[in-house]
Amino acid sequence: MPSKRLAVFVASFSVILGSLTITTPLFAATSETVLYSFCSTSGCADGGIPAGGLVFDSKGNLYGTTNAGGTGQGCADQGTGCGTVFELIPNNGKWTEKVLYNFCPVNGVCPDGYSPSGSLILDGDGNLYGTTTSGGTVSGGGTVFELTHKNGKWTEKVLYSFGYSPDGGDPEAGLVFDKYGNLYGTTFFGGTKDSGTVFELMRGNGKWTEKILYNFAGYKNAGNPSSPLILDKAGNLYGTIVEGGAYGEGVVYELVGDKGKWTLKWLHSFKHNGEDAFFPEGPVLFDNDGNLYGETGAGGGYGYGTVFELMHNNSKWTEKVLHSFNGKDGSTPFREGVIFDKAGNLYGTTYYGGANGAGCNGFGCGTVFELTSNNGKWTESFVHSFGDVPDGAQPAYNGLIRDAAGNVYGTTDAGGANSSFCFSVGGCGTVFKVTP
Repeated sequence: MPSKRLAVFVASFSVILGSLTITTPLFAATSETVLYSFCSTSGCADGGIPAGGLVFDSKGNLYGTTNAGGTGQGCADQGTGCGTVFELIPNNGKWTEKVLYNFCPVNGVCPDGYSPSGSLILDGDGNLYGTTTSGGTVSGGGTVFELTHKNGKWTEKVLYSFGYSPDGGDPEAGLVFDKYGNLYGTTFFGGTKDSGTVFELMRGNGKWTEKILYNFAGYKNAGNPSSPLILDKAGNLYGTIVEGGAYGEGVVYELVGDKGKWTLKWLHSFKHNGEDAFFPEGPVLFDNDGNLYGETGAGGGYGYGTVFELMHNNSKWTEKVLHSFNGKDGSTPFREGVIFDKAGNLYGTTYYGGANGAGCNGFGCGTVFELTSNNGKWTESFVHSFGDVPDGAQPAYNGLIRDAAGNVYGTTDAGGANSSFCFSVGGCGTVFKVTP
């Protein structure tokens, strides 16, 4: 099943998207390859509905998670399986999937967690770290887990189980390491005010200890964070929240650490005024000059979402909308974020819209886009429009990654060759590659 947050967010856009009509293909055909379609085995034993982005290891293998599928038996509400961690291994142009771990393998209370959400990260030894939104040993509030590799076998270890109060619950985003090997993340619920938290897991003597850095209060004070965090060189944390701030329509925030104390700063409060972006939910990204870039799920001149920049000057942050989506070129980016190529162009995805407007219940099945800059003006130039089955559909969850050759890789949570229990549009998701 999709994440709790995404389900709520999709519902909130039903009125906006109901008016979306796409009639003219705007983009030339591009080279997209589906590397793997999920639910290709009986009972979706290989996983279904990718729940995050991807990560490369040093050998060029890809790793990711699925929100459902696999052989786990302990989470009846999932229908088929409790989620997986998978690896895709390239060999002479073909990719083979291997399930590294099935969550909740024994029917019971799922102490190992289930329904992973958010991208994985790798440490220097090749171990994988991620989060689950449910399960664990406390109150079912989710986990932070590690997968270690030895002699060809992967072993899962729960580093922390969330209990909602006072420590947070339902971590929907991935994690980030600091230079000391500590982990940082967010929880969507829980904390002292039940509006989510920012947390740190500190490693010492083989044990991990949680510390709450900030408790969100909800509404205009913002709450329920679901985006991954990033760190600057000084160790400060940055993220987005889809609602809250001065106008109640989302913020970019910074957490500044000083001698063990963390202070929250709003860098920008989005405003629904017909031009500004609003409803940010994905991660932000630094450029070399310290400016931040991201996406919003709504707002802009057409109302279908934006790519924005926050420019840093003399401790002040000024927002600039770089591109407003109009439906035909994409619509409603959720939690994807953007990445740079070597030339400074931006790549990202949208969950709806694109040239294939008849697909995905008439909303369009999403896009991969490129924004290029010329004298301060950004132009959308390279796009792939997803087309449901057998192509992927509705790319989501923490965006794209690039290889050394400039190809981009990502996941879709629907579409693909194997129609099953997952979504009405058909298919249980894909891993894809797009060659510019």
